[in-house]
This record gives sequence, structure tokens and C-alpha cells, in this order.
Amino acid sequence: MTTRLFRAHGEFCATHPWEVIVATLTLAACMLTVDQQHPAPPPKPTLRYCAECLQEAEYNAADLIVMTLIRCLAVLYCYYQFCNLEKLGSKYILGIAGLFTVFSSFVFTSTVLNLLWIDVSDLKDALFFFLLLIDLSKAAMLAQSALSASNQEEVKSNIARGMAVLGPTITLDTIVETLVIGVGTLSGVHRLEMLSYFACLSVLVNYIVFMTFYPACLSLILELSRTTNIYGNKQSLIARALKEEDHKSNPVVQRVKLIMSAGLMLVHARSRWPFKEDDVENIRPLVVEQHMTLNRTEDTTLHEYIMKWVTVSADHIVILILLLALVVKFVFFENKEELAEQLRAHISTESVDPGKKDNRFKMPLIKTQSFFLTNNTKEDSACEDKEVQTDIGRLESEFEKLPAGNDVSVKTCRSLEECLKIYNDSNLGGAALSDDEVILLVKNKHIPAYQIEKAVDDPERGVGIRRKILAREGNFSEALTDLPFRNYDYAKVMGACCENVIGYMPVPVGYAGPLNLDGRHVYVPMATTEGCLVASTNRGCRALLDCGVTSRVVSDGMTRGPVVRFPSITKASEAMSWMKCSQNFEAMKQQFDSSSRFARLSKLLIKIAGRHLFVRFEAKTGDAMGMNMVSKGTEMSLKYVQKQFPEMEILSLSGNFCTDKKPAAVNWIEGRGKSVVCEAIIPSEIVKKVLKTSTPALVDVNNSKNMIGSAVAGSIGGFNAHAANIVTAIYIATGQDPAQNIGSSNCMTLMEPWGETGEDLYVSCTMPSIEIGTVGGGTVLPAQSSCLEMLRVKGSHPDCPGENASQLARIVCGTVLAGELSLMAALTAGHLVRSHLRHNRSTTTIPEEFSQNRYHIPPCKDI
Repeated sequence: MTTRLFRAHGEFCATHPWEVIVATLTLAACMLTVDQQHPAPPPKPTLRYCAECLQEAEYNAADLIVMTLIRCLAVLYCYYQFCNLEKLGSKYILGIAGLFTVFSSFVFTSTVLNLLWIDVSDLKDALFFFLLLIDLSKAAMLAQSALSASNQEEVKSNIARGMAVLGPTITLDTIVETLVIGVGTLSGVHRLEMLSYFACLSVLVNYIVFMTFYPACLSLILELSRTTNIYGNKQSLIARALKEEDHKSNPVVQRVKLIMSAGLMLVHARSRWPFKEDDVENIRPLVVEQHMTLNRTEDTTLHEYIMKWVTVSADHIVILILLLALVVKFVFFENKEELAEQLRAHISTESVDPGKKDNRFKMPLIKTQSFFLTNNTKEDSACEDKEVQTDIGRLESEFEKLPAGNDVSVKTCRSLEECLKIYNDSNLGGAALSDDEVILLVKNKHIPAYQIEKAVDDPERGVGIRRKILAREGNFSEALTDLPFRNYDYAKVMGACCENVIGYMPVPVGYAGPLNLDGRHVYVPMATTEGCLVASTNRGCRALLDCGVTSRVVSDGMTRGPVVRFPSITKASEAMSWMKCSQNFEAMKQQFDSSSRFARLSKLLIKIAGRHLFVRFEAKTGDAMGMNMVSKGTEMSLKYVQKQFPEMEILSLSGNFCTDKKPAAVNWIEGRGKSVVCEAIIPSEIVKKVLKTSTPALVDVNNSKNMIGSAVAGSIGGFNAHAANIVTAIYIATGQDPAQNIGSSNCMTLMEPWGETGEDLYVSCTMPSIEIGTVGGGTVLPAQSSCLEMLRVKGSHPDCPGENASQLARIVCGTVLAGELSLMAALTAGHLVRSHLRHNRSTTTIPEEFSQNRYHIPPCKDI
């Protein structure tokens, strides 16, 4: 509830920045001028009383020394916290965010002090405490989250999400800090009381500024700067840290804070209400003193007011020297590593001018050029190319060859003990180590090689480090040069799609279509490196454009076939009969269905082999391909059966009776996944004009090749020309498991003469085991997800679970039909070799015998 409330508040501030900023500034201006508009009531005596006591105590030497030491320690603590923040992002961005927060908080605190009739110049003695109470880490996290957005809508979304994550924690922290610091006002030490009052005001004002003025200013600044291309595509560490699931508040800590708040509230209530008699008596002279002070304030000149700020004491001089020293150290002596990183970036993006003789080394420019169109339309943005960086091996070797005299401060590798200490530090971690230091920890088994991304909290950097390890151990520097790894969302890969990642494989993606499938035109993405495949399939789609393809899903069920063993065939056959009983099947189904929202057991197929039982569970799995879903349900059902037959031994959850990723007759006969049938009737004119052949010739070749030839070969499910080509190309493009093309490519292509004259062509494809899904696995990756979106089947169907996966299976079968039609026509007309020589071997001279149609189609009467 609180998260939604703070998210809505953050979204309002980000969406209406002008209104929030103007309202806040107007309120501040009103507070600044309230003493001119109306006679102010007598101020709270305690604040003025404490301020006067502060001036009297300035000449106490012991007090002066103690307060100076405390202020120095506070400044050093602030510097330490800021250095920790700098490790998470650019020191300049964080510096801007920090200065803006400090400035705005100081201004608004001053207005509140003015409203309370407190001399603003008294604030200078509490500035060090004031700085301690500003939470720069939260301001920096919100700033980095906003800066990581790629457009203004994402800026607003990121700010809202950041407020949802940070808001509840900051609210509770503000309450606790106010109550804890408020105890200082009960101490009786006048100087401490004054500081505590200022601190409480500062905490409350900082909270209001952070919750209203700050997010509105962030949104407005980025909106006004959107034309300067300040939005970056690279996600920062802090932006990724703003995920709700990873940064929910610790419930134990929250409970302790709530209990502490309740206790402190009781302390304050007991101390402040009701007032004691002696308290009232003490206040009376203070009120008189306050009125006298106000009369004196009216006669104060502007010169005296300024002198209060300008006049400094010895402790102020000490603090000023310390601050200047820290600023010089931070600006001039702590940017060596950043300078080296800038040089690396410069080397990777700029080519050295070969005409200059003083070049230390030369490096080719190997980044692909991005092109940007001037019109900011949705179509234009879809055409923009992303940079692909492929030079990690070459960059590393060239950077290591820099001469010793070069103006580059290369950070030396620390010792193993130091690196391990930094890595185990919860405030630093692997992100604070250099690449070589991470490699040192990997080699010494302190970081598993497959968890480098997690250790450095940066997937892309982790992949780069692993490439360095592989390049050094296997001498693969040159081999990895052309394997890209940058500008890829590895967060979706880790723990889901691949391990020990060293890059990604760009595969050309073409499209075939439009395919007229069930009255809807579909453009089918196909990822392949085989020339002519997309062109051939596209020709089949063109032949089917007028007549269209009709498809049906006739069966749906993913399978898992475990193997169990009994002491004897008697027990095995008894268990087999027990499972076949409809009542017992319903009990097993209940256990199976309870394991998932979508998995629903439909039937069992049981085979006995000696004392072994092979039980094939078949279930519907919604829009997921469903292997993991069915495995989980199968395990629960088997445990239930084991309670009935304690002697049953579960040998393997997969007994190859599924059957998954292996040629098997059971998939061809019983089906697996989606069983789909497609058909089309093609007019003779299209056969002759588009396919360049005739219906009788096509039917004859299909019978000879796909029927008789496959039978002679003893094929299982291979009664087709090249169904696996189309299935695999679509699977790679849409994020399916390519290995499942083994069962998914089971296909029977049938062709018959059609119509009164027999000149039209009837063609059908029967595919009983298309294993496919639109959620899970590789479908979550951005490129594959875009191909699913192109087919209008991305994700789970909102109204009818399983419909998207079924539609994708229909598209696969319909595209296979188009591919079969085109290839069979090419084989019949003798165009296959000639087209492949032209498209796959463009530099090869086409033999004369292929340049002429020597494979002449005989007249129909001669066939």
C-alpha cells in the first residue's frame, strides 16, 4: 500500500514538475515575507535562548576545542561517505546532485527559520551538523535512475519507481532521526540544545525537499535537456539497483525502527507534556528577553547582518582549511583511474591519424557506424542501428603495449589479501576492484568463473573480464576479436539462458511474407545463414497469397516420461493397472495440477519392460513450451504414487519416453507439444506462373521423393523436403530451443491433383510434434521478443492462455508449407543447383549446363 502511494506521489512530481516547483517556491517566498505582511507572534523562547547561550559560550576554550574536533570529524565523515558514493558513478554527476540537494535544503531551511523568527546567521554554527543530515546517497540514486532513462517517459517512470523504493525507508528514517535528535533538546546543555533544534528542522525540511522539490527538478531539467541527447543507453549500477524486488526494506530493521520510534515518542511526551510549574516560570523571563531581542533586531543594519556571516573564529578557520584540502585532494588526486578509463574509451572510439609520424600505435576503427534520421518518428527509431563493440582482445593488447612514458596512470594490481578484503567489504565489493584484480580472485578460486557478473555487479563488465581470462589462458585474443559482447542486455541472460557468457552471436534475420494464414497476413522472421532459404520460402508465400492457407491445431500436450522400477513384474503390472484406473488417474491429476497455474494433466501412456514402468505424462501448459512445468507436476504425481507403492523406485524423471530432442516414433505417432495441420489449394495458373512447373510434375516428384524415398531410408517423421530448415530459422528468431527442431520438424507433405481437370494443386503439411512457446526461455531476450511481437504472439495471451503458442505453431506449419511448396517446385523444374550457385557462390562461375534449362520438364502426357 505504502509503495503504491509513494509511487503515485513520485509520478505526480515527475509529471507535473512546473506545478510542484512553483508551489514550493511560492510557499518559501511566503515564509520569507511573512514578517513584513503580518506582525509575528512571539517566537518560541527556547530557540532564541539557545542562540544567545551559543554566543556566550564561544569564549569557553574547552568548549571551543571540543566543538572544533567534532566539526572536523563530521566533515571527514561526510568526505568518506561521498567517496563511497563516487565509486558507484561519475563523481561530477554525484557532485552536482549533492550540491543541488545541499543548496536547496539550505535555502528552504532558512525560510523555515525566518518563519520561526530565528536569526539565520545563527545557522552558520550548526552547518557541519546540517551537512551530516543530508542523505546524499538517496539523492544520487534517484539522480542516476533518472539519468539512465532513454526518453522522457522513462525518466518519469524511473523517478516514480525510485520514489516507491526510497520513499517508505526515508519516511521512517526521518521519523526516527527527528525523535532521536530531539532527545538532545532535553539535555540541558544549551549549545547542544540549539544544535538539536536546528538538526530537527533540517531533517524535516530535507525530507520535504526530497519528496517534492528534488524529483520535480530532476524531471524538469531532463525534459528541458532532451534535445541535447543526454539520455544514455548504458544502465548505471545505481539505476539497476532501484529494482523493487532487490531493495525491499529489511522487515526486522523496520520493526526495530518502529519500536524505537514508539519509545522515543513516550520519552518526548513525558518530558514535554504537560508542562511543569517550574518550566512555566522559567519561560516567562525568556519571553521578556525575546521581546527585547526583537526590538534590537529591528535596529540592526545590513552591514551588521552581513558581518555576522563574514566574521569567523579560530574554529571556522580550521574547518575552512580542512574543506579546502579535501576538495583539492578529491579533484586533483583521485581521478587517475577515471583518466585511464577515458583513454580506453578514446582508444576504442577514435582511430589514430596515419599521417602523423608521432603516433605511438595505430588501431583501426572497428565500431559500426550508427545512422540517425532527422524525423523523430516511430518508424525512424526502428531503423536506428546500435553500436556493436568487438575489440576487447585487440584493445587489451594495445593498451598493455603503451610506452612507459605515456601520460596514462595505469592502476597497479593490489595484493591478493587486499583484493579479498575489498571484495568482502559490503560497502565496496567486486565493483571497486580493477579487472586484473578480479581475475586474480578468480584464479585463486575466491570468485567462481561463472559468477563474475554477480561479483562485479555489472553483467557486461563481467563478460569482458571472462573474455580476458579466456584470451590469456587459451591465447584466443585474435579469435575473440570479432565476437561482439557490448550493448547487450545480459541481465535477462544470467541464470536463465546461458552461463560462462563471452559474447553473443549475431545471426542474419530475414523475413518471408506476407503469408496468408487463416485470412490474416503474417510476415515471418527467419534467422539463418543459408542462402536462398528465405527467398525460396518467400516465393512459396507469394504462391499462397491469393488462395491462402488454412490451419488447425488438432492436439496440444507437452510430455515427460519418467522410468520407475519395482521388485518384480507382479508389482509393476499391479501399479500399471492402478494408474490406468480413472479414479486413481484423477487423484494423480489433482497432484499434478496443483503444481502450476497452467499445467493440466490430460492423459497417461504407460509401457512396461520387465520390472520397469515407463509412464508418459501429457499435459497442457498454456503459452509456455512447458518442459519445466511438466517435470514439476510429474514429480509431484510420482511421489503420490510412491505413497501407494512404497517399493516403487524412481530411477529418472526422464526415461527417454518423452521423447525430448531425439528422433522417436512415439512423437510421430502420439504427438508432442502442438499437433498442427495446414492445407492450401493452389490454382494451376499460379503453379505455372509463380512456381514455374505443373501440378502433375509436382505430385509425381513429391510421391517419389517424400513418400517412397523416405520409406526406403527408414525415416521417422521425415516425409518432407526440408521442414527442419524453416522450423530452425523461426525457432532461432523467436527464442525457441533450436535443439527441439528434431521432434518439431516431424512433417508429412502431401500433394494431390485437384479440381475437375486435375490441374489445380492440393498441398498439406501435417506436423504432430511442434514443441514451442511464447513465454520463458529465450523468448524474454530483446531481439527474440521483438520477432514475437512482429508475429503478434509475444508473451502470454491475456484472455485465453495457450492461444499465442498455438498461433505460433500454426505460423510455423504454414511457413513450412510455403517452403515445401517452393523447394519441391525448384526440384521439379531443376532450378535448385542453379539458384544456390547464384546466391551462395556469387564469385563462382555458373557452369554452362546450369545456365541453360537442361532439366527440361517433359509434357504432361509423357510423364
